[in-house]
Amino acid sequence: MDIPGTATPDRFPAQERLADGAQFIAGRLTKGTSGRHHAVVDPATGEAVYTYELAGTDDVDAAVAAARDAFPGWAGTTPGERSDAMHRFAAVLADRAEEFARAESLQCGKPLKLTREFDVPGTIDNTAFFAGAARHLQGQSAGEYSGDHTSYIRREPIGVVGSIAPWNYPLQMAAWKILPAIAAGNTIVLKPAELTPLTSLLFAQAATDAGIPDGVINIVTGTGREAGEHLVGHPDVAMTSFTGSTAVGKRVAEIATATVKRIHLELGGKAPFVVFDDADLEAAVNGAVAGALINTGQDCTAATRAYVQRPLYEAFVERTAALMETVRLGDPFAHGTDLGPLISHAQRDRVAAFVDRARAYARVLAGGEAPQGELKDGAYYRPTLVADAPQDSEIVQSEIFGPVLVVLPFDSDDEGIRLANDTPYGLAASAWSRDVYRANRATREIKAGCVWVNDHIPIISEMPHGGYKQSGFGKDMSTYSFEEYTQVKHVMFDNMAVVRKDWHRTIFGDRL
Repeated sequence: MDIPGTATPDRFPAQERLADGAQFIAGRLTKGTSGRHHAVVDPATGEAVYTYELAGTDDVDAAVAAARDAFPGWAGTTPGERSDAMHRFAAVLADRAEEFARAESLQCGKPLKLTREFDVPGTIDNTAFFAGAARHLQGQSAGEYSGDHTSYIRREPIGVVGSIAPWNYPLQMAAWKILPAIAAGNTIVLKPAELTPLTSLLFAQAATDAGIPDGVINIVTGTGREAGEHLVGHPDVAMTSFTGSTAVGKRVAEIATATVKRIHLELGGKAPFVVFDDADLEAAVNGAVAGALINTGQDCTAATRAYVQRPLYEAFVERTAALMETVRLGDPFAHGTDLGPLISHAQRDRVAAFVDRARAYARVLAGGEAPQGELKDGAYYRPTLVADAPQDSEIVQSEIFGPVLVVLPFDSDDEGIRLANDTPYGLAASAWSRDVYRANRATREIKAGCVWVNDHIPIISEMPHGGYKQSGFGKDMSTYSFEEYTQVKHVMFDNMAVVRKDWHRTIFGDRL
């Protein structure tokens, strides 16, 4: 079946895999039932590359039913059996790595070198990690804490998990939600962003091809207001995991409260980048540009607020602006491209509006405009440096989600740490110093779920990712994430019950 769109096979080699629809329920692709169609648009060109029918509430119900039906069988498998299936899954992903890299670049506008070297290898590694973790879901012996009774702790799967993933890292975010859930014995229904469903669908197909049973992983591609809210509120969904903005996260929490289901929220960020006056200036400048521009700044852990101690401030601003000017924008599939477009023209215009309003109270020293010429039809925006904005201004306090770095000076160490903590967010941060004691103080006092020292942005499967404050709660990746998809049960044995048969008289006397 032809897929309406303009993507050529070299840019989208996996397109025939998705010819039967954008819903993946009970092991097969189907079409949505909402009666409304949506186009996946290549943000580099503005052209539609894949058109599909959105999921309606009936599709969500069908997906949840498939997950519910698959749960007893999947939860009943041994950890070793789940681990073996997930290792096969990792092998299928590795075989299809180039297909995933191109599909992710196409729908997101990411440079192909980023998806080849970061997104796809990271997802394969994460799959292998949770394949191993599946064998290490451990309870705990509590011993005899109550007379002749022995207690121990069981960790059990929760049931059907309903997850919602964002558009900035659609493949990795799908993996971060699906993998720990199924490794622990749960089944899942994932709603990807309607802008970027391609790699989530390919991911579910690869799992099925690897032998993970039908219904364990289901994908419904619809709007947040219809499919997303119905999934979060569904009475057969035992847990909701959401990644996205803080505002939408609050709405998810509100809906989930009605059925008292467990929630896991990874929300917005406004990461501080704190440069003390003994830092290696060149390393800090390079780190700031890389940390601010990763994924065109559409990263909740991206460096967005650089606080630089005054002796280094002007040199840092000058060198950062100069380095930003060397970043090459271009076709995501071209070899020399450093930075691709934003996800959409609407997002590009939102970012531009932040910068334009900031001109009234700050200096815009690099970028601050969309490129013209051959890139004018794409959602491109030049890397932008804004200096001297007030701490309480919107460009400092609000999540911009674009290639914009704001730089402010500070004097004392106390002031730098105070400013770093002075937003509602607390997802990630970094501190730059040659002094181990100074850096250690920063890692202790900055309120964020991850604090890097002399680096910014790297993540690994073995370590957790998640926020403080209004950046949410719960962890992705690592065994901490794995445990979040389990529930704890206390089991107690009376070791003397077969010997002491009259124990009930202690409570009820002679009435029984």
